[in-house]
Amino acid sequence: MITLLDYGAGNVRSVVNAIEKLGGTIKVVTQPSDILDAQKIIFPGVGNYESMIQILNEKNYINPLREYLNADQPFFGICLGMQALFEGSEEELSGNKSLNFFKGRVKLFKTHFAVPHIGWNGVNIKQESPLFENVMLDTKFYFVHSYHIVPEDKSIVLTTTNYDYEFVSSVQKGNIIGTQFHPEKSGKAGIKLLENFIYQKNGCQEKNELKGKIFVAKFILALTWR
Repeated sequence: MITLLDYGAGNVRSVVNAIEKLGGTIKVVTQPSDILDAQKIIFPGVGNYESMIQILNEKNYINPLREYLNADQPFFGICLGMQALFEGSEEELSGNKSLNFFKGRVKLFKTHFAVPHIGWNGVNIKQESPLFENVMLDTKFYFVHSYHIVPEDKSIVLTTTNYDYEFVSSVQKGNIIGTQFHPEKSGKAGIKLLENFIYQKNGCQEKNELKGKIFVAKFILALTWR
């Protein structure tokens, strides 16, 4: 079961179609308790950061989301859904309470290139992640944004992308993942990312469990050989 956090901005049909194509079932958040009951959350944010944060506050979603995130439950934020994880944005002027899960802010592109950044671009992978399993390293993903995240903690950086300068295009800490690009609009590679998220038991924790099983198997084999 995938819980979809649609805060009312619309344009989430492509995400729904992708999940259903992968055989996933969807439950849309309609009340705060749906967040705490979720097994895996996908948050596809579109539109304006200030409006998004205001709506999350009005619907009383902020505190349940913080509780869910702090429990390291599987979460995939897309575009604004990732930006919401940070302390605030230059696009937000009203002072609404954000999620504050990651330290850092969202800043406007300062470049002579066209803004917003729209179209296909590559990523530079900075850490191992099951999210990119069976995804080619030279894959391009679809972007559409004027703002990008500037995390304080470099250890959460999953990928960077070059657009006049290098910016952080995705993050991961434990089971909490966010991408600035839109996997649901990025062809087969993007669908593969969503599939990896949906069908992995517990993100990077599953990888650690697998390593432990391999170690035990080798240990038993060694004892048997002796």
